[in-house]
Amino acid sequence: MTGPLAGISVVELGVWVAGPATGGLLADWGAEVIKIEPPGGDPARTFGRMLGLGPDVNPPFDMDNRSKRSVVLDLSTAEGRAAANQLICEADVFVTNVRPAALRRLELDFDTLAARHPRLVYGLITGYGLTGPDADDAAYDVAAFWARAGLAHLLTRPGETPPFQRGGMGDHAAGMTLAAGVCAALVARGRTGAGQLVATSLYRQGGYTVSFDMNTFLATGRPIAIGRRESMGNPAMNNYTAADGRRFWLVGLDGERHWPPLCRAVGRPDWLTDPRFAGPRERARHAAVLITALDEIFATKPMADWATIFADEPDLFWSPINSLEDIVGDDQFHAAGGIVYVPDGDGTVPMVASPVDFSATPWAPRGPAPRLGEHTEEVLAELSARRSPR
Repeated sequence: MTGPLAGISVVELGVWVAGPATGGLLADWGAEVIKIEPPGGDPARTFGRMLGLGPDVNPPFDMDNRSKRSVVLDLSTAEGRAAANQLICEADVFVTNVRPAALRRLELDFDTLAARHPRLVYGLITGYGLTGPDADDAAYDVAAFWARAGLAHLLTRPGETPPFQRGGMGDHAAGMTLAAGVCAALVARGRTGAGQLVATSLYRQGGYTVSFDMNTFLATGRPIAIGRRESMGNPAMNNYTAADGRRFWLVGLDGERHWPPLCRAVGRPDWLTDPRFAGPRERARHAAVLITALDEIFATKPMADWATIFADEPDLFWSPINSLEDIVGDDQFHAAGGIVYVPDGDGTVPMVASPVDFSATPWAPRGPAPRLGEHTEEVLAELSARRSPR
């Protein structure tokens, strides 16, 4: 086993993305993760079919479930619940995103399990939190994270319809948050000997994601305006299109530092002495004129030419607006460790790497996502052996 969590045992009762994402991160980092599934399987096993892929092709599920062992237990039966209880009570960590009311019915809620296993770190993701009028409401991240927490609104230009969230955005953010919380609770247990409940919600995750806006509103009562590229107050912090249709983003946040290299790059040093553009306020007042002029200039050369020009100005910050194909073809993404090769039979399968590296305890994936119930007999045999008198 590799990774900083080698030797840590985790039981996951997760569905769809958020809970399995937490378990997937802990598995990447070296934990031994047993995934409990109902007889019909985690519903995320249907993602491949939803995407029109082959019956055995399910990249979203594979991403969040590699390196785990799958155990099928029917938790509607006393036998299934007993097996789940023993698995959990022998583990360091229990992770779930099943609704609390259902967990109470199954006697898998925190209070019940903590009474049996006080060292257990219990990680829980809910839609809207543990208290309040909507605490027991069902939620997907499109609802609790994207829509209700304000992201969709803050990304909607005036007069336009809200954009659609990409799959699992809120779930993966919440999964990372819970994984971090679980690790913090394991550190605390090392000091105190006691486990605890670690909880986050999709709604809270959404609020934290837009906290730049939210905290400004709390302090001032005023929202930050939703940007329109045609009238951005800082034209050096805007997106533009090159002659070949490739788009890029200028990131000139610091006007005094970033404005002069932009003027040089676009061949307009005269703008540096133009009173209309003398400072940030003046440039904001004449933003529409500047943006129009920059649009015309950038339309004269393809992106590759602009990249070469920008490279000569180290204080001009920018980035291409990449497609998925661009990212996969980007040498820097590979050099930064963005792709990991997961062992699968005699070969490997490329997947997106989880975004944390450890210098002293490097992690590596140990295998693909398990087939439904692939390890049921193996794990139950291990349980039986531990029950047997010595």
